[in-house]
Amino acid sequence: MKQFINSKENLVTEAIDGMLRTAEGRLARLDGYPHIKVVVRADWDRSRVALVSGGGSGHEPSHAGFVGQGMLTAAVCGEVFASPSVDAVLAGILAVTGKAGCLLIVKNYTGDRLNFGLAAERARAQGLKVNMVVVDDDVALPDLPQPRGVAGTLFVHKIAGALAENGADLDVVTESAERVIDGVVSIGMSLDTCTIPGSPKENRIGPGKAELGLGIHGEAGIEQVDFSTARDAVETVVARLAPSIGSGPHVALLNNLGGATPLEMAVLAEDLVKSRIGDRIRWLVGPAPMMTSLDMRGFSISILPVTEHDEAALMAPAAPWAWPGCRSTGEISVVELPDGLAPIQPIPSINEETRAFVALCCEILMDAEAHLNALDAKSGDGDTGSTLATASKALLDALERLPLADQTQLYRAIGLELSQAMGGSSGVLLAIFFASAGDASASGKDMIGAFKAGLERIQQVGGAKPGDRTMIDALHPALDALPSGLEHAARAARDGADATASITRARAGRASYLPEASLAGHNDPGAEAVALLFEKLLDQG
Repeated sequence: MKQFINSKENLVTEAIDGMLRTAEGRLARLDGYPHIKVVVRADWDRSRVALVSGGGSGHEPSHAGFVGQGMLTAAVCGEVFASPSVDAVLAGILAVTGKAGCLLIVKNYTGDRLNFGLAAERARAQGLKVNMVVVDDDVALPDLPQPRGVAGTLFVHKIAGALAENGADLDVVTESAERVIDGVVSIGMSLDTCTIPGSPKENRIGPGKAELGLGIHGEAGIEQVDFSTARDAVETVVARLAPSIGSGPHVALLNNLGGATPLEMAVLAEDLVKSRIGDRIRWLVGPAPMMTSLDMRGFSISILPVTEHDEAALMAPAAPWAWPGCRSTGEISVVELPDGLAPIQPIPSINEETRAFVALCCEILMDAEAHLNALDAKSGDGDTGSTLATASKALLDALERLPLADQTQLYRAIGLELSQAMGGSSGVLLAIFFASAGDASASGKDMIGAFKAGLERIQQVGGAKPGDRTMIDALHPALDALPSGLEHAARAARDGADATASITRARAGRASYLPEASLAGHNDPGAEAVALLFEKLLDQG
């Protein structure tokens, strides 16, 4: 798999330096490349308790992204998914630890425990006060003697970091860290495995499945479960967390494992707050990539019960750029539309024949969603089918309030619905089409005449004409042929749509930005939609 790296050997050191370029002097690294990769606070005076964490790379922005005022004092970075060496950890301890001492925050993996533990012993032998806590928040494998440490570690960084920043001594900072570790629980889910640089990708998660409880190093989870929606995924994860969650206020950390889009993460956040434990989630950290697993397309949820002291620590200022902040959850504020934009609802009326026809058109376009998306992906952004399906679903939902017995008002109402529900330029053009058809119908035009008036109007507004590789290439000949019957119209629409495959110079729409090679041999998806609509209407008789 292609990746934006130069070499596997220099990947981590180059990434650390790339991050430090914009640190503006607040962060630095120890001189020890390539074996010692330690990021430290440049403003540290050793008068307070130092917090040192780290582990394998590939979890960015953890760990170096959390170095700064109010969180970590130093982060010790290993190679991808590999624990840093004892010497690297010891270098980090020695670089930042003064008389106040140092707390090592370690995730519960054998390599990390051994290397950080031995480094702590060597630092103590040099007269330094060093404590170590081990985070084991993963509840994916309940019978595991030593649960893994995952994204709940960030709560330890933040709460212990706030106390250390305010001058708490080593015992107090350690006790707070241990209390957070005792309370936090985490679990993750992914739709795909991660891609380790220089290694072939493991494709163990089958189609239609998600893996529950997989580790942040790509380790297999507890089970593969059926995947349907984001809401069901959140409920599956929450079901594993719920037995460990009490009745008091909690904070949730919603972590992007690396490959989920911000759009998906926002949906997961909404589903989490509305889940069975949502009434106990008073604060939310994220959604954001905080402890990733390279490009893993998944998420994890960490939950922590919050005391009054914890709340203050979570809300305390923190300088690290990777900390997204802890914010209270609440109701959604809704502001009324400005005057003149609130939709004027038509007076509904009943006509069963018209209702059945509109519903059939909508169902045809919804059934074609995948086909049209795949076609659009060859010459656009792959959303034509989804856009038309969304509009069709909106029209189906609106059937009860449409003026089905009044053709003129029906065209106008459809145009209004499409202007609200259908995105993109196609939504605007079809809204104009039906609004103009309504105006033409009001002046006495029959259906074909009204639709031709609508077509003429969108040609004027959109600037497209036959031969420009748009839906007009199918719609124009279909309307011309419609007086001779639906069969002639369907054939004309199909011929027009198929002809767009040989048009390699689009003059309108998104395809006009694409090179000829991307267009050759593929029907325009808008024209294909028109052709399919006429063909399916003909099939239904």
